[in-house]
Amino acid sequence: MKRWVSLVAFAPLLAAPLGFGPAGAANESPSTPTASSPGYWLVGADGGVFSFNALFHGSNSAQCASVSPSHAPYVCSIAIGATPDGGGYTIVNPLSSGSPQFGDAAGASSCAVHTVAPSGPGVMPADAWRGIAATPSGQGYWLVGYQGGIASCGDASFYGDSLRELAASARVGIAGTVDGKGYWVVAEDGGVFSFGDAPFYGSMGGKPLNQSIVGMAATPDGKGYWLVASDGGIFCFGDAAYSGSEGGKPLDAPMVGIAANLDGTGYWTAAADGGVFALGDAPFKGSMGGKHLNWPVNGIASKR
Repeated sequence: MKRWVSLVAFAPLLAAPLGFGPAGAANESPSTPTASSPGYWLVGADGGVFSFNALFHGSNSAQCASVSPSHAPYVCSIAIGATPDGGGYTIVNPLSSGSPQFGDAAGASSCAVHTVAPSGPGVMPADAWRGIAATPSGQGYWLVGYQGGIASCGDASFYGDSLRELAASARVGIAGTVDGKGYWVVAEDGGVFSFGDAPFYGSMGGKPLNQSIVGMAATPDGKGYWLVASDGGIFCFGDAAYSGSEGGKPLDAPMVGIAANLDGTGYWTAAADGGVFALGDAPFKGSMGGKHLNWPVNGIASKR
């Protein structure tokens, strides 16, 4: 089975061959956002944020301006996590648990890191951060590392990690439970790890995949979750309803993430070229697909 590990772990390597153009922050919302209307944000590898029917709270592009696409280990932003009220978000810096925060997002000032040490100067740490999930209060978040380490920030409590699961592949996503007393972690081989009060609903671990898993999203009631693969394939567990996928369809760029609609009746998937695919009742609010980006898009987050 062919793996596209480099598409996620070392996204900047794609910048030149895919012809990405400037990825600075922008507010691309086609209409005035409201608290109750669905919307989402995309984040680029350079820290630029693109908002669609969602308030633009800022970006990390200025701090990332000196980062060169040729320095693959120093990709600036790997994921984005929104607060439950949509009033802010945290941008994940893979090399630091103190990730930049905007709007009403909080928690970066106090992070307990449960992980392994970096593998050495000038190279990608052995447990670089890969995914984020906000706590229900929006006053904290969890990060999951490449090898399964966890950083619990602000009011996020630590419930365990998958560092000892040596047979698992790279961890690529994390989602929190509704009460904030647990979380799920997903690996690129489809394995799912449950911690705290997060129930295990199933996984793709040990099952054949056409391409690697790149992200996960929990249902609003916390009784299920979706996994998305880099080819657009969707896998549903618990009460997560299948609303379609891009699996088996031609893609201009691989998928990088998934975000759920407010009521769980659909979801959005995002591709590295900024394309957004709205499935089920999740409304399409725009994308960066077909626009010139210097750096690829690395993640998507939605209002809950």
